[in-house]
Amino acid sequence: MLYLLHGDNEFGRSEALAELRARLTDPAWGDLNTTRLDGKRVTLSELTHTCDVTPFFGSRLVIVEGLLTRLASGGRKAAGETAEEGGEPGEAARSFSAGLAAYLPRLPETTHLLLVEPKTVAKTHAVLKAAQALGSRASLQEFAPLNVKKGEVVRWLTERAQRKGGIVQPAAVTLLAAYAGNDLRLLDQELDKLLTYVGPGQAVTEADVRRLVNAAQQTSIFDMVDAIGGRDSRAALALLHELLDAGEAPLYLLFMITRQFRILLQVRLLQSANLAPSELASRLGQHPFVIDKALKQARQFTLPHLEAILRRLLQADLALKSSGINPVLELDLLVVGLTRGQTGRA
Repeated sequence: MLYLLHGDNEFGRSEALAELRARLTDPAWGDLNTTRLDGKRVTLSELTHTCDVTPFFGSRLVIVEGLLTRLASGGRKAAGETAEEGGEPGEAARSFSAGLAAYLPRLPETTHLLLVEPKTVAKTHAVLKAAQALGSRASLQEFAPLNVKKGEVVRWLTERAQRKGGIVQPAAVTLLAAYAGNDLRLLDQELDKLLTYVGPGQAVTEADVRRLVNAAQQTSIFDMVDAIGGRDSRAALALLHELLDAGEAPLYLLFMITRQFRILLQVRLLQSANLAPSELASRLGQHPFVIDKALKQARQFTLPHLEAILRRLLQADLALKSSGINPVLELDLLVVGLTRGQTGRA
């Protein structure tokens, strides 16, 4: 059976993928019968051969991420192809898409093929059309970002709290959504923190949100980014340690810093379109106050600088997840390096 999970809602896609893996694989044979293929490099023959292999027991799970996104962008010549075999990139992509579309009806019943795409697949894509023609042998799920203005984030938070067995008062839900926009992963983390804090059977109030999620914490992140942009190491380090002393985990702080710089990059990229702040907020799924602050902060950074900072933040993320690293020292070195314009890891 074919499963297509596509769309910009990364958190929704990730959860759906995890649920499918748990449902479709036998715990005793799951790893043995599961294959992940890199959609940026896989060839059609490699993909079809993997799908055609008979599993040891039960069914085979083949997960391919980013393949259709690659093909939609023109594709790339697979390793080992000659110019004659691969043709021009656009021609190769069309050939790959047509070949995969023709193969899908022959997908073995013992194989579950999961195509996971970071963007919404166009309705005109040959593979999507072939998948739709499979009827009950295909499951197509689109994960679009939730719209803050339409109240979709508020509804999602309310339902999420109920699924976790918790209660959140309406005013608290609205405030939490205002702080985090449509960043569902962050909202889920904050919701877990709030429900743990109030305990079973107790409702999360607006005061609880202000106490734990606190705009002051968000403001501290804003202020830290301001200090980094202003090359003020002392202020940036002081703000960092205030948050650490308040009990925030280093990985969470790195996540929040990275999130803010990602917003700044998005704002800089969209500024050339001369969009109003309200339109920017809608496009990026953020609360207007976040965009207002980002517009002011973005002036301190050039696009190449923001891109270099995000690469450095990725290095820090990998370092913090490695063993033997002092997380506080790593964050200190990160902040000092960024305030000095050093975007490489020492």
